[in-house]
Amino acid sequence: MTALTLSTSGAATLRADALVVGLAKGAKGPVVAPGAEAVDKAFDGKLATVLETLGASGAEGEVTKLPAPSGLKVQVVVAVGLGQVPAKDDAYDAEALRRAAGSAARALKGSKKAGFALPVESAEDAAAVAEGALLGAYAFTAYQGGENKLAPKSAGSGRNDAKLPLGEVVLLGAKPRDKAFKAAAERAVAVTEEINRARDLVNTPPNDLYPESFAAVASAAGKEHGIKVQVLDEKALVKGGYGGLLGVGQGSTHGPRLVRLSYTHPKAEKTLALVGKGITYDSGGISLKPAGHNETMKCDMSGAAAVFAAVVSASRLGLRVNVTGWLALAENMPSGNATRPGDVLRMYSGKTVEVLNTDAEGRLVLADALTRASEEKPDAIVDVATLTGAMVLALGNRTFGVMANDDAFRTSVHEIAEEVGEASWPMPLPADLRKGMDSPTADIANMGERMGGGLVAGLFLQEFVGEGIAWAHLDIAGPAFHEGAPYGYTPKGGTGSAVRTLVRLAERTAAGDLG
Repeated sequence: MTALTLSTSGAATLRADALVVGLAKGAKGPVVAPGAEAVDKAFDGKLATVLETLGASGAEGEVTKLPAPSGLKVQVVVAVGLGQVPAKDDAYDAEALRRAAGSAARALKGSKKAGFALPVESAEDAAAVAEGALLGAYAFTAYQGGENKLAPKSAGSGRNDAKLPLGEVVLLGAKPRDKAFKAAAERAVAVTEEINRARDLVNTPPNDLYPESFAAVASAAGKEHGIKVQVLDEKALVKGGYGGLLGVGQGSTHGPRLVRLSYTHPKAEKTLALVGKGITYDSGGISLKPAGHNETMKCDMSGAAAVFAAVVSASRLGLRVNVTGWLALAENMPSGNATRPGDVLRMYSGKTVEVLNTDAEGRLVLADALTRASEEKPDAIVDVATLTGAMVLALGNRTFGVMANDDAFRTSVHEIAEEVGEASWPMPLPADLRKGMDSPTADIANMGERMGGGLVAGLFLQEFVGEGIAWAHLDIAGPAFHEGAPYGYTPKGGTGSAVRTLVRLAERTAAGDLG
């Protein structure tokens, strides 16, 4: 994990491999952003002119490297675009700082130490830069750098240092002795470490990450961070009547698990339950996915990874709220023992579900977990899932949908997501779509109308939420796994989508801001 340091050093005196400065789009060309005054002075006040000559404009995410002049104690100056210069008296947007820091950190892969001299006027600014840099520096290298047994011994082996993430982020302009700045830095480290752990889980190949091994990771983290962990294995699931989890997982040699993580605070007045879809691999089951749709299905446990990361973050931050996480873990595989289209499952709630499509499996494991979570009567439940391709069609690859049984709660979750820099959009739960899930055989079918499929899935889940409990559903199918080129602080592969939203929701609940 990349280290974070708050430094009192000036940009001109810091010894590091590189120095990151901000460049913004002004009315008459690029403008050097606050924080880089000493660097501009080292360029005789012509840094913006030099960068413009090199083609830099200050556009968001733009990165330009140039050799450092003799007046600095670094080798390279990295100018990163911040977008438009803010209006007079306005600060740079937190998300712009986050993305700029992330872009710079990615560009400095292989470096040991870099100073970040971006605009930092408040603890919130420092938090944004720290988060962006630490998330941007992420790299998944666990399966790289194995010894090449065919290569001559003199050729060497091991990982290429150029692929390793930036070793240390030195945040300039912050105030190490100020309580607010120190707290912001500590929070940034705790949350980004857990986001990156979630990313690692999402990126881990399914031959190594399956329900039992995921549960083991959760148990180990629980011991480390004082979180109570309970794991229900196949025998316990059978005894408890968890028909959704068992039905989805019965086609695999890796049996399903339901993991309960419980963080409690002695002075907590509210309880928040988080439920995550944890399909460690989704082949579609008997309703097999076509070629071209299987290759990234290790990411179908992103919701469970987000819930896991959020609970651990709450514990590390010592939040004054009780947070319970439910990881609904199963592997959806076709076999002679797999659930068939037309089968009927008896869920933990007692309801029966006719399975019309075994690739609509996430809602089945979530249904059991939602019912179990509801039994504890939390003040609110939020489930997170890579649930439907329909939501990707509706909102694209970078925005998740928010549905809820309470309009005010849905609005709060949406506003929190936007506040922390996670794009989301409130979606309805039209009552008329419920009729499409009527079954002549069972209480409900797991499929309904094709049009509005993401909303149909939300309506299905709502059936399993306890009466009187505020509930929200986050469909992160789009942003959970990024297949394109990295941008900002978003890497290729697992992104850790929804973790920041869940953590801020827990913080708001702890502060009593959600009623």
